[in-house]
Amino acid sequence: MTTTNASATNGATKPAFVKGLDGVVAAQTEISLVDGPNSTLVYRGINIHELAEQASYEEVAFLLLHGHLPNRSELADFNARLVANRWLPAPMYDLLRQLPPDAVPMEALRTAISALSFYDPEIEDISIEATLRKAVRLIAQVPTLTAAFERIRKGKEPIPPNPRLSHAANTLHMFGLSTEPEFVQALNVYYILLADHGMNASTFTARVVASTQADLHSAISAAYASLKGPLHGGANEATMRMLLEIGDVDKVDEYVDKAFAAKRKIMGFGHRIYKHGDPRSLHLNRWSEHLGRKVNQLKYYEMSLAVERAVLRHRELYPNVDFFSATLLYYLGIPIDMFTPMFACARIAGWCAHVIEQYKDNVLIRPQSEYIGPTGLHYIPIEQR
Repeated sequence: MTTTNASATNGATKPAFVKGLDGVVAAQTEISLVDGPNSTLVYRGINIHELAEQASYEEVAFLLLHGHLPNRSELADFNARLVANRWLPAPMYDLLRQLPPDAVPMEALRTAISALSFYDPEIEDISIEATLRKAVRLIAQVPTLTAAFERIRKGKEPIPPNPRLSHAANTLHMFGLSTEPEFVQALNVYYILLADHGMNASTFTARVVASTQADLHSAISAAYASLKGPLHGGANEATMRMLLEIGDVDKVDEYVDKAFAAKRKIMGFGHRIYKHGDPRSLHLNRWSEHLGRKVNQLKYYEMSLAVERAVLRHRELYPNVDFFSATLLYYLGIPIDMFTPMFACARIAGWCAHVIEQYKDNVLIRPQSEYIGPTGLHYIPIEQR
């Protein structure tokens, strides 16, 4: 953490500069606890290991939004509202068809999320009740939007949502992928593990926008923009491309050795918070291996393990959530450049929960900056420059 000590100027104390806001507490939250020293992640008081092994994504989304696990009646009502809101307004399909087929998916979907606001009947109502209703609509619509974009850009017709399928199963169905139970459960676990993660870059972005009292769609559009970067959501795509570039298990050591010698970042490793391992990677590792055996492409999983061993020879760096996510999504049949949009399909519940929490106890997020440029300069007429 880079800091400068607070100092007094004309009797006023200047706040300390903290590069990247590392270690700065910017909000109090009841949504998730990210405990780096103990490699623990908790949603609303419940360890993610329990949720990944026992819950549905629908239960976790409800938990994040409402603060408690739903009972049978609440879950049935929540599921019914999700299913009822899966369909997109007809003009949205026209918009997707007008986008360039080679558009970067996260840019296309960021634009589409913003455009969805035109068709939401409560767009300007930022009351908690209205925002909760909008959150349900967005959680339901984001997978539909993502799958529709993927199919349209490939020259195919979108596959309508199936009201009889779960959230994860319906996503695979709309992509035209297998909805066998193992594939569905793998995606369900992935969705749960990525549903929220404290004050990460995209969540902070969403809360900053919400703090201006902008609407939910504006905050989520901004979160999409933040998630795109390779140091945040885009690392999963970069990880899979790295594995494909390496090509085989016996080439891993040479690749990693050269990367360290050249001081190149190994994608999918290291975390700002977790120094001793990301707790989510345990489940993603397990499901990646399971799916690799299922589709008879275990090579990429075995390469992942080899990369992990090779990295540890150089430094104590452990896989983060993106590392085994890459092979899991690849085995499901998700196109590589759609990995980050799938991240957004999971994180949408957490983003919405944080926007609602921001509204409940709002203050405009407006940090200061420390000016380090020149002073005492004067305007020079253009003839003298």
